[in-house]
Amino acid sequence: MNEMLWAFGRASGVIALILFTVTVLLGIVTRSGRPLPGMPRFSVSLVHRNVSLLAVVFLVLHVGTLMFDSFAKLNPIDVVVPFVGSFKPFWQGLGTVAFDLVAAIVITGLLRRRIGQRAFRFVHWFTYAMWPIAVVHAIGNGTNGTSGWFLLLAAGSALLVLAAVIWRASAGFLEHAQTRRIADVYREETR
Repeated sequence: MNEMLWAFGRASGVIALILFTVTVLLGIVTRSGRPLPGMPRFSVSLVHRNVSLLAVVFLVLHVGTLMFDSFAKLNPIDVVVPFVGSFKPFWQGLGTVAFDLVAAIVITGLLRRRIGQRAFRFVHWFTYAMWPIAVVHAIGNGTNGTSGWFLLLAAGSALLVLAAVIWRASAGFLEHAQTRRIADVYREETR
């Protein structure tokens, strides 16, 4: 049973990382206001939200499974307080930081209408910190973290996210985003 929990914990962690990578990429595309090939612009936002939800489900499965695993020995304090775990406390602590950031992003996403767009966006920017922290956690703490296939997956994911971030910082993205922001403000004012 313990080996099954450990294997499921590892697999759900890898799947969560892949889904969070896709979520970051879709978030950047969503914010650009541009459609993906063959998909209308509003659909990109819906896919982003659904992939985000699926990523959170796999993250909860990852953490929950490892709480029941006798080798990982996670307890509720380890899940929310960084760097206090018994197994590789630094690397596990990075995972806790990433988990806490995801929790903050999810909570503000659920409270978006109550807290306002500005607060939501401020917290949502922490995605750019959460994702690399999660990748480093996976490399340092994961059973397969230093294996060739996982390092290739992490490097490929990092290159994709880096390219998307560079695109987001480009003048073309910013011009299009400014036009979209004006439209968003107009929509908010007319509600």
